[in-house]
Amino acid sequence: MNEQYSQRSRNRTRTRTDPSRWTFTGGSSPTAPHVASMTWRDGLFVNWPVDPDAVRSHVPEQLTLETRDGEAWLSVLPFVLTNAGLRGTPSIARTAVAELNVRTYVRYRGDPGLFFFSIDVGNPLIAAAVGRTTRLPVYHAHMRVGADDDEVAFSSTRGQTAVGARPQFQSDDTPARFSATYRPVGDVFTPEPETLAYWLVERRRFYASEARGVLAGEIAHEPWPLQPADVTLRENTMFEANDLPEPTGDPVAYYCDELPMTGSIPRRIRDNPRRRPLLRRRS
Repeated sequence: MNEQYSQRSRNRTRTRTDPSRWTFTGGSSPTAPHVASMTWRDGLFVNWPVDPDAVRSHVPEQLTLETRDGEAWLSVLPFVLTNAGLRGTPSIARTAVAELNVRTYVRYRGDPGLFFFSIDVGNPLIAAAVGRTTRLPVYHAHMRVGADDDEVAFSSTRGQTAVGARPQFQSDDTPARFSATYRPVGDVFTPEPETLAYWLVERRRFYASEARGVLAGEIAHEPWPLQPADVTLRENTMFEANDLPEPTGDPVAYYCDELPMTGSIPRRIRDNPRRRPLLRRRS
């Protein structure tokens, strides 16, 4: 998969990925150094509305679960990152890797962002490095991705060792598996503010909790070029594996073919920041 996607990425026109070009939702700008760059490929946003009372206890108390029209949302995102690596490094030092995220939508001190319940990565070395560096709940999973001009087939089965912030699996844990085919079925559009699509995808910060406070990371990119998606879910135990409620309604799905982006390493935000006292000049 790496060779296929790396070659396809090199054949595309590269877009400048300077985080200072973008503002975040609400008009703020990036605040952390963006040390990594990558290109999202063949990705899917599949989103379900759920009862917020069923999700709130799964979100750290420092974060506020965000709702829209009285509903919380859970999302599963399968995609491939190509040309991934440290910014400024040559193509030989970069790679492609499949990824599967489970997330919800939160605020911290009024700023909208994402909270990840799990991040499954198709390369054990990358999963270990990202998990230890970011303290996010990163796991290694066995993944298969096949893509042609019309359809993407994506499958993931999590291994038996957690390499990020989450504990080791128990033998009776639900296997984390996902299998789907999907394809775009409409014209490309850029989500408009105040729409559901914008609310679901246009977020530039993500949060994680730890003993000493909250970690915040950032991504930067152009607005998402979305298309409506037709999805066939063959298997999805990701909610059960994360001890989350099983959605009962129909999902809202969007496809994104390609989007270059940059990202920062999460940094700690103190819950109770103390202001340094002002020094008064002696008269």
